[in-house]
Amino acid sequence: MIDTHVHAVNFLQETPGFANLIAHMDGANIQKAVVFGLPVTKQWSEYEREAPEYYLDDDSECYYYSATDTIIAEEYKKLDVESQKRIYPLMCGFNPADKHAIKHIRRMYDMYPNVWCGIGEILLRHDDLTLLINGDTPRINNKALYPIFKFADDYGLPISIHNNISTTWIADRPKYLHELEEILREFPRVKMIFCHCGISRRVYAPFYKKMIERLLLQYPGLHIDYSWIIFDEIICKNEIPDPEWIELTERFSTRILIGSDVIGNFHKIGVINHRYDIFLETLSEETRQNICINNAERLFSETRGKVENDDKRVYPDIF
Repeated sequence: MIDTHVHAVNFLQETPGFANLIAHMDGANIQKAVVFGLPVTKQWSEYEREAPEYYLDDDSECYYYSATDTIIAEEYKKLDVESQKRIYPLMCGFNPADKHAIKHIRRMYDMYPNVWCGIGEILLRHDDLTLLINGDTPRINNKALYPIFKFADDYGLPISIHNNISTTWIADRPKYLHELEEILREFPRVKMIFCHCGISRRVYAPFYKKMIERLLLQYPGLHIDYSWIIFDEIICKNEIPDPEWIELTERFSTRILIGSDVIGNFHKIGVINHRYDIFLETLSEETRQNICINNAERLFSETRGKVENDDKRVYPDIF
């Protein structure tokens, strides 16, 4: 399989390194991985006796940390050529509410040519994490992201986003769905990956499967990934595959990815991914192949070097 959701650093921006990742991939029968950092890091405030290891360990803020992309690029460059072919790096180290963010993306392409395969995971509305970040609320329809979506559209780059569909205290409707749809309408050709289908801790909305089904029907550029708690709490709750999600997966098998969502520690990457087996066994061989390998290859395998070579997408002139 291809694990399409790997954070190579933790919230302190520490990493065991890509050589360690490759070793654990080998042990878990993972052929390739889509790898990115984390756009924020956790502050250790002077009044806290113990250093935090996770963003929820105390009430200290998190702040944007652009060096996360440098960490990813430098680790990638340490690998031999054959190992590099197994890693698809994405960049995410920018403030999504800052209109200068596009400059960071262009700068990373200049500094590390022929490394990047796309953009993400951009952390936008994200339960408790949103409340720990100072400044403007990160949201997908912030005008600061428009140049980035345009950039991704121009070069056919996949762009991975975390944007909760609602908030922790509102469960009777998808409070932030309109923000997502505004961008899907404005940039219909962008290859957007909606990570864990917008679900997060304590974030729910009614008729979830029907909502995701409508989004996939209405917006052909939208993809989703099965990762983190969407699988354990909705798709395969109590290790019982939901027939409605089996049907949706078969119907949209070319639009779905699968991944571990590990954060800076790779020793559980095999255990996390193998928990999908009970669901994968219910699918047709074609669908299994699509969500485990084919879709990721189609999205990521040919994007490296496109920006550096100014290889923009060409659309027919219909006027």
